[in-house]
Amino acid sequence: MYHYFYYVPQTYYPHYVPINNYYTQAYVDLRQQPNVQQIFQTIRTQHSNLYTQLQQAGMNQQLVDYIFYILIDFTMRQATSNLTANQIYNQFQQQVPWLNLIFRQFNIDQSTANRVLTRVIQIVLSIIRDGDTQPDQGRWENLGGTLTSAPAVASWQRNRLDVFARGTNQSLYHKWWDGRRWSDWENLGGTLTSPPAAVSWGPNRIDVFGRGTDQNLYHKWWDGSRWSDWENLGGTLTSGPAVSSRRTNHLDVFVRGTNNRLYKKTWNGSSWSDWENLGGSLNSEPAAVSWGPNRIDVFARGQNRDLIHKWWNGRTWSDWESLGGTLTSAPAVSSRRSNQLDVFVRGTNNRLYKRTWNGSRWQDWENLGGTLTSAPAAVSWGPNRVDVFARGQNQNLIHYFL
Repeated sequence: MYHYFYYVPQTYYPHYVPINNYYTQAYVDLRQQPNVQQIFQTIRTQHSNLYTQLQQAGMNQQLVDYIFYILIDFTMRQATSNLTANQIYNQFQQQVPWLNLIFRQFNIDQSTANRVLTRVIQIVLSIIRDGDTQPDQGRWENLGGTLTSAPAVASWQRNRLDVFARGTNQSLYHKWWDGRRWSDWENLGGTLTSPPAAVSWGPNRIDVFGRGTDQNLYHKWWDGSRWSDWENLGGTLTSGPAVSSRRTNHLDVFVRGTNNRLYKKTWNGSSWSDWENLGGSLNSEPAAVSWGPNRIDVFARGQNRDLIHKWWNGRTWSDWESLGGTLTSAPAVSSRRSNQLDVFVRGTNNRLYKRTWNGSRWQDWENLGGTLTSAPAAVSWGPNRVDVFARGQNQNLIHYFL
């Protein structure tokens, strides 16, 4: 077992004892500061992914606890100053210069450290400034870019995210999270007239779809070593597409047709099917997800701006059902586990709203905040993780996670 000795400047935290019993000392202080304790325990229980990003580099939980604790305490001291999370983090780095030495010792790149610690500050501020008794499970971060459409997102393994959007030249752009850092934007070409759609049916595989200038469906894929050229799959689309995958090498693509009905085209592993008319009267792009080999759930905005839902149970398609709400965008949907659905929409105040199917019933709508200028996109790479993306007020990509 490793024991650490870190010098903490006495001008900052004279009540800390920076020796290898720091973890015990922190908990003594926690009992004396219930507000700090509440936030600290919430981060430990509801934001375990923040720990994961540091522990994957070899940092043990006790050391992460110590860093998070002093950061929470510092943020609470600054919370009434109206500083942003980034400004508070910059001040924290100046007060605690030894922290970067610890990150370098564990070979944790600075961008990861900055992202994790800024997120901790954002959670603290959401409690103190917004009056929440519990912080929301995630905060919006700015990932840059200049988007001219809603984004799309896929995940082909744990802690991997691939995000796609249309850029200012109508080409498809790609940005990915590899488990440690975000890449730069990559131009994948094409000329899109809609938001893209993306899905993964296996490790190192991504399929992306979009509407072309001739209103046809176009398809491009990553096979683990290179991107394919665009292929034309026909059709006459009046919206962007949606795509889901029920099993390996199987794709179901959904679009709105000229009569506002839902149409489906399927890749069965060897060939593409003809278009199938699934009816309905859609007022947006569809959204689709599969949580099992014989299950597909499709959502869209209805003519009354409500959320509408249709599903395949392995034998037949259901009728459309209305799930209410007042949508100002197309929906997005993800599934964390079997028989679980999280549907995301932009509401009338441009905030993100979520409605969850917990396996037995639909829960009420939940306001997750933010200021969206596009439909959201969502994906889950684990049973306790959902990542949501959208275009922000500056046409940039914004990211939120649960």
